[in-house]
Amino acid sequence: MTNHRGGPARARRAWLLLILATVFGAVLVSPYLLFDIDDSRLDVGGGAHYYLLVAHVFTALVALVLGPLQFVPSIRARRRAHRAIGRSYLLAGVLPAALTGIPVALLSGRLITQVGLVIPAVLWLVTGWLAVRAARRRDFARHREWMMRNYALTFLAVSSRILVPLILLAQIPFSDTVNAGSIAASAQDTIPIGQALGWVVNLVVVEIMIRRSTRTPLVR
Repeated sequence: MTNHRGGPARARRAWLLLILATVFGAVLVSPYLLFDIDDSRLDVGGGAHYYLLVAHVFTALVALVLGPLQFVPSIRARRRAHRAIGRSYLLAGVLPAALTGIPVALLSGRLITQVGLVIPAVLWLVTGWLAVRAARRRDFARHREWMMRNYALTFLAVSSRILVPLILLAQIPFSDTVNAGSIAASAQDTIPIGQALGWVVNLVVVEIMIRRSTRTPLVR
């Protein structure tokens, strides 16, 4: 049974996610295109740390852009295309991005960054494996739910960059002085908080979507 009424809405959400992922993905990788360590947006401890970061950024971009295509109904209907995109998303995106993201976070030396990014990286791997297991069991409803959770973790790259300016704006009424220097300093301190909150917010939103979809009447 399929939910025909939800098809157009799902397609619109998927294409909107793709647009956001492409725009934010371009911003994400732009400082690393020339492989100049001085352009890194994350403080790195040396060449090895930097190149792990570069590998993480580019593979995360693969996952970020391919992810929404898995939820487009017209693409899902084409099994071979859907399967190829899903495998590329997991094997060329999620898996290497998670495996490089863990040491990048641990080498940052900041506890909130370590905790805030290692946990979602591990969950990234776990939800990806659960999605594959569900597909192999031909439990496609559970497969879709686990892939939604998995992409919620991928979308951290976008949500964290939205949350940081929102957190900064919320701090302005409580700040004695507001100038470019203080905002820049606050931004550096707020980025790890945005990263830690981003994946939590994403998972909450996705769980609400999953619960609502399971309550929606199905049409044969």
